[in-house]
Amino acid sequence: MYVCICNSVSDKAIKASIQEGMTTMRDLYKEHNIGSQCGKCCQCAKKLLNSELIKIAENQVQVA
Repeated sequence: MYVCICNSVSDKAIKASIQEGMTTMRDLYKEHNIGSQCGKCCQCAKKLLNSELIKIAENQVQVA
């Protein structure tokens, strides 16, 4: 699914970037120009970022 139509950025591209270590909207903007034109993609991109970061956090081993 395309998250940012203006810059042809898909959810798969965003997920791949997050897996490579991007953790903020600023990171996604630098990599993919998310939100640089119409801005309609920002809300969807932010939800995707948050859900992926939660998945990553849940999969990490907790060390006490």
